[in-house]
Amino acid sequence: MTSELKDQRKDWVKNNYYETFDKLLPPVIDTLPRVDARNLSCEEFRNKYELPRIPIVLTHLMDDWPAMNKWTMKKLAKKYRNQSFKVGEDNKGNSVKLKMKYYKEYIEYNKDDSPLYVFDGNYGDHRKKCQFLKDYKVPAYFSEDLFHLVGERRRPPYRWVVFGPKRSGTSVHIDPLGTHAWNALVSGYKRWILFPTHTPRWLLKQKLPDSEAVTWFKFVHPQTDDKNWPDDCKPVSLSHRTGLDSSPLVDWRLHSGVT
Repeated sequence: MTSELKDQRKDWVKNNYYETFDKLLPPVIDTLPRVDARNLSCEEFRNKYELPRIPIVLTHLMDDWPAMNKWTMKKLAKKYRNQSFKVGEDNKGNSVKLKMKYYKEYIEYNKDDSPLYVFDGNYGDHRKKCQFLKDYKVPAYFSEDLFHLVGERRRPPYRWVVFGPKRSGTSVHIDPLGTHAWNALVSGYKRWILFPTHTPRWLLKQKLPDSEAVTWFKFVHPQTDDKNWPDDCKPVSLSHRTGLDSSPLVDWRLHSGVT
């Protein structure tokens, strides 16, 4: 297993992406339709988008969430100051965690090529971090959850809180167990690229210097505009911005994201 943490400090900044990465990315051609959730019933959502497997962005699902006001870095750092959050794994697959107060300082001053980001799937079971659950609600469109039938102790991870600075993100992947995830952006900006499920693995998982999102976007993403890239494997891009959208990735499950 390869660690997400570099061995030498110089390896964290060797590509100078802090200065150059914005210039490497082409503008986002965002073609995903926006649909106002205030005018969309669950039945309409299922028939128009879920069953035909059409990815969309739903708007106005988060208007009344307490998270929209409470989830700022300043407020989170104060409320969860001494709580630890997962930011990566070591060579043995063990979780690497940072207290919120140290992570806040890290994101303010880091110049890493691919910064550490919080990806915490256990917050709902923690005696203090479970307060996150009070700040949002699962939209009615996604209330069906077969995993709950096995009970909380046996069910696989199914919810995550994720945040990080610019240039942080994930390389191309399929969500755990092939689930159909919905994602809500409370603060900031995230760039998505979604691929049809039949896209060959070899086309996306190419031999690269590392598995970081910034590396994938630098070397593989430009190839998707090449004439030799299969037409039926062309991706859909999305510019996901603060509070405007909640995005269900309806069966276009191969995706990558960078902030």
